[in-house]
Amino acid sequence: MDEPAIEVRGLRKSFEKKEAVAGIDLDIAAGSLAGLVGPNGAGKTTTLSMMTGLLRPDAGRIVIKGLDVWADPVAAKAVIGVVPAEARLFERLSGEEVLEYAGRLRGLPAAEARSRAAQLLEMLDLAADAKRLVADYSTGMRKKAALGCALIHNPSVLFLDEPLEGVDPISADVIRRLLTRLVGSGATVLFSSHVMELVEQVCDHVSVIDKGRILATG
Repeated sequence: MDEPAIEVRGLRKSFEKKEAVAGIDLDIAAGSLAGLVGPNGAGKTTTLSMMTGLLRPDAGRIVIKGLDVWADPVAAKAVIGVVPAEARLFERLSGEEVLEYAGRLRGLPAAEARSRAAQLLEMLDLAADAKRLVADYSTGMRKKAALGCALIHNPSVLFLDEPLEGVDPISADVIRRLLTRLVGSGATVLFSSHVMELVEQVCDHVSVIDKGRILATG
């Protein structure tokens, strides 16, 4: 068998006396569209934050595409894209400027960042609003712009925390289609959600989490 795109072993995190993540083991196969499902407060965001190098675990190991996230963070973060639940975008930039800036931060040459931004804005149904300030974007448009920023460097693994939270149905459909298309091109996607309907519609692999433990996976 091929080695998993995402491999998690013994992941733990406590905040004072509360154990938020209680020893998670998880494998996500390359090319999967995987969902991490559970009620609010189950430990989804804490788990994703540790997996993407945003929150240091108390114990455990995370390997993405053969790279240890905490032993070699720069190399690991180069192959991943992340859309956090509360995506903070630069309000006084336009949609296209935000994506271009994200591309430049990822080390893309200016011309490549510009062409890649235009391509993603088209795919995300934001081309008509590319010149508008992000401050004037709706929740759905912001979520799509954040997704564009996460995809600008063409990552092989994408993490999303509650990607359709507060998103209108049309934007949600655009995001769903894009995730399916990404996986079809060979990328791996892992997203957290408490919406079972979304997971049933798009996922080929599901892990159920509650009280910081994986209850079922497959």
